[in-house]
Amino acid sequence: MSKDKERHRRHLFRGLASLCVTIVFIILLIILIIYLVLRPTKPHFYLQNLHLIKISASPATNMPPTLSINLQATLSSRNPNSRIGIYYSSLDTYVTYRDEPITVPVSLPPVYEGHKDVAVWSPVLYGSGVPVDPYVANAIAQDQAAGLLLLHVKVDGRVKWKVGSWTSGHYHLFVNCPIFVSPNNGNTIQGDGLPEIVECHVEV
Repeated sequence: MSKDKERHRRHLFRGLASLCVTIVFIILLIILIIYLVLRPTKPHFYLQNLHLIKISASPATNMPPTLSINLQATLSSRNPNSRIGIYYSSLDTYVTYRDEPITVPVSLPPVYEGHKDVAVWSPVLYGSGVPVDPYVANAIAQDQAAGLLLLHVKVDGRVKWKVGSWTSGHYHLFVNCPIFVSPNNGNTIQGDGLPEIVECHVEV
């Protein structure tokens, strides 16, 4: 009798284990099907404006050279998905010149972006006495003399996808917006001298 009970318990345990595995498999399959059907498209980011308020660099002979800069940016993002919402969190934006950060990271407010929705941020970006490599100080001096600076406004953060009541895990978001700025009047410019709206490169 005891052997029959033990055998029954083993069969029951195996049955429950098989049921749990089957349920997990079905849930994962449903999530995969939803993902493949809906195909979340990464958000579109635009740098609508970047105004250079102030920039000053110490001579390259100073060790180390330092840079002080103050800018006002207007960034926007658009959710291109018609059935998927996007949560943005832990967003930090900063400016680089020749791959070297020249402003401190500024946190952007977290936001939920609904279907086909748009979000806008207007951070003030700044750096005071930022140590830079001597070649960077020389390059900035040359670009200022030429009247044109190539800057990169970058965003580093996380996103989550929302489909109905289901929300995904976090995905890393990286945005890069290259833009030319005139150090003479602080405005962004393009080839014809008009203000420029930049479509940024986005990685998720």
